[in-house]
Amino acid sequence: MRILIVDDSAALRELVGRALVADGHSALFAQDVASADEILQQSDVDLVILDLALPDGWGIDWCRRVRAEGMEAPVLVLSAHSTIAERVAGLDAGADDFLPKPFAVAELRSRVRALGRRRTGARSTVLVLDDVRVELAARQATRAGVQCPITAREWSVLECLAGAKGRVVSRDNLLAEVWGDASESAARSLDVLIARIRKKLAPAWIRTVRGDGYALGV
Repeated sequence: MRILIVDDSAALRELVGRALVADGHSALFAQDVASADEILQQSDVDLVILDLALPDGWGIDWCRRVRAEGMEAPVLVLSAHSTIAERVAGLDAGADDFLPKPFAVAELRSRVRALGRRRTGARSTVLVLDDVRVELAARQATRAGVQCPITAREWSVLECLAGAKGRVVSRDNLLAEVWGDASESAARSLDVLIARIRKKLAPAWIRTVRGDGYALGV
């Protein structure tokens, strides 16, 4: 994958870039919002690793803007600004994952792999059930022709299930790929999100396989 690393720390860019290249990825580097915009204008990227406190702007604002402009690449926020409110704001702005600093390089590499798998599974996938149409790559969902407001975290759950291509995804795997942990709070959030997705789309969209996990109903 071509991965854009947006961070004002040269040492961090070098550290993350070296780890990603070792995994077979290509790394592009931006130290601020302006240089990130320039790279996106010149190159296609498959994933973005984004700091929040940048010299010329706030990463959440940048993420929201590039999503509105049509950028589809997954965004992994990597930041010391990691309060619950900041995490929620980042995910609602269009980020797909959030890893607080300081971080373990091994965990970063694992999350990058997970986001890559979800993007591969979701690319160009259109799912239809009754009057509901879900376009995973474009992150658009309609019910009876009316747009459904799906949050970034809900999209991540749908993409993870779609990437399994009909197979059951265990709760532990969903928690690891979407939340990055299996804490009680994350597990409660998963239950809430599954219920919200079913309410927004239709109950049949996600099947519960008792003792195993979940699967898409399409």
